[in-house]
Amino acid sequence: MQALLKQAAELVKASGRISAFTGAGISTESGLADFRSAGGLWDRYRIVTYPEFVASHEARIEYWEMRKELIPSILMAKPNAAHTALAELGRMGKLKTVITQNIDGLHQAAGNDDVIELHGTNLTASCLDCGKLWPIEEIQLRLEGGNLDPCCDRCDGAIKPDTISFGQSMPQREMNRAFDVAQGCDLMFMIGSSLEVQPAALLPAAAAQNGAKLIFINRTETPYDHLAELVFREGCGEVMQGVMGLVG
Repeated sequence: MQALLKQAAELVKASGRISAFTGAGISTESGLADFRSAGGLWDRYRIVTYPEFVASHEARIEYWEMRKELIPSILMAKPNAAHTALAELGRMGKLKTVITQNIDGLHQAAGNDDVIELHGTNLTASCLDCGKLWPIEEIQLRLEGGNLDPCCDRCDGAIKPDTISFGQSMPQREMNRAFDVAQGCDLMFMIGSSLEVQPAALLPAAAAQNGAKLIFINRTETPYDHLAELVFREGCGEVMQGVMGLVG
């Protein structure tokens, strides 16, 4: 592993336009469970699609039951060593943009300024009709008070977290910008994603096709491992700390 860390550090030193693409695996080390894992939320709750949420009071209650369990863990989570290493690369002027599939806001909490959230954020919620915005803490208080279908106090519209649900269109502006970043970087860290969810999974390939080097840090294999210059199977915090210790 030490030899791989040295190679990764040399790639960082030689690069001036680094980007990072992150998935659930970077946040599990902050104590946030992967939704997809055995015993995770999607294993215990039925997935309520966006059309269902919009159309059905009963579906919204089902959806918010799951969110009521999820929100406290996100609010309590703190950035881990991998998040802080990426933030340090940003302060060095090396890393320009983080592209994330995560909804927890931990990259911003660690200090990264330019974060593209492909799946939105769970830290706020909005009225689907008039767009009024709330901190998610306020909605959690309503849920804990027994209101499992919270409505807007301005127009009585349904309130939904500012995340992208199944059946909801991906945010086109964010997707376009993510591909622009991938195609413009010279080194991409891919951390903690199975690279199975399209079209986001195509971002590392887009970077490679435009000449960028790829460093993959993921516990399991991905369909794009063959494109990577270096592949680590160790924990992302351990790897990123090791790299930064050699970058200086």
